[in-house]
Amino acid sequence: MQLSVIILNYNVRYFLELCVMSVQKAIQNMDAEIIVVDNNSSDDSCAMMNRCFPDVKLIQNNENLGFPKGNNIGVAQAKGEYICILNPDTVVAEDTFEKVLAFSKSKTDLGIVGCKLIDGTGNFLPESKRGIPTPWVAFTKIFGLYKLFPSRSVGTSLFTKYYAQHLTQNQTGKVDILVGAFMVMKRELYTEIGGFDENCFMYSDDIDLSYMVLQKGKNNYYFHETTIIHYKGESTVRDGTYMKRFQEAMNFFYKKHFNPSFFFTFFMKIGSFIFSLFKKSQQKNKAISVDETILFSKEITNLPNFEKISNYTNLEEFNENPNHSCQLIFDINSFSFIEIIDAMQILKAKNITFKMYLAQNNYVIGSNSANDIGEIINLSKIA
Repeated sequence: MQLSVIILNYNVRYFLELCVMSVQKAIQNMDAEIIVVDNNSSDDSCAMMNRCFPDVKLIQNNENLGFPKGNNIGVAQAKGEYICILNPDTVVAEDTFEKVLAFSKSKTDLGIVGCKLIDGTGNFLPESKRGIPTPWVAFTKIFGLYKLFPSRSVGTSLFTKYYAQHLTQNQTGKVDILVGAFMVMKRELYTEIGGFDENCFMYSDDIDLSYMVLQKGKNNYYFHETTIIHYKGESTVRDGTYMKRFQEAMNFFYKKHFNPSFFFTFFMKIGSFIFSLFKKSQQKNKAISVDETILFSKEITNLPNFEKISNYTNLEEFNENPNHSCQLIFDINSFSFIEIIDAMQILKAKNITFKMYLAQNNYVIGSNSANDIGEIINLSKIA
């Protein structure tokens, strides 16, 4: 078997459904499998999986075992030569796995491969590629020093390592750290390393795994030639628990790999606290005032609960620079995920938001911001 896609889910039933649908399309011409591990969700994620995807392997944990252990459980049952660790709040393009595996097979020093990630607004996510968060690099991140210098500026590498700014978002190349939302690697290497360190509940696990791969003499790669959506605010609400676990995760990584001094530990605790407070303040469901809803569909012309709706059957027909606020809804039965992802990147703007319509279960899903927890509109429940 070529590939095993491991999706660890916790209480994101609707995003999980969209994710699995996109993965099924992406592996339809491959010898591949999907393994969904559920960390004891309290929503109907498991019921949905059994009903909508009976052929997908579902592992139901009796408690929330965390990101590392949950993924390790999934990989332990994988059969593919390669594995992909994939977040449930992602949408992959139809060409993602074929392109990534072709690139992977061309490398003799392969560690982990990541790809280009965009958020629900079509904007590039800089954490798609990162550097090792040494004490200094972490300092430049926490206090925003990396923003003072443009990417690839001569003599500024001292400040631009956190987001691996030696590469632009449209350049493939070696990087140190990749994000756990999408990681492809050989299953044999994952097993050799021991998988994710289960002593870390979540948040620094991807950094730790990437770093352990480097210590094995392998190279990690950022691959820009395929793009996926990561609704990054959806899987974790940035509440007090988030702040506590974020601090614990950073302390775990530094103690494991850097043997920090008391002063540094104290500094990082303060810095992590400030950073997690900042991330918490960012996350909110923004009330977006929409002047018009644009529905892209070849099959339907209207949706309940949406006013001032216009219909287009061709993505190229839409004015790329609207002078008013609008939300675009893509019917996934009418357009491929590649077409939708490309359109989001072309049309991204402050006054445009994006959603997807899943006719099978009659709901609209999307995100107005990289920091909110996403929006699901169940049209079946609308009178």
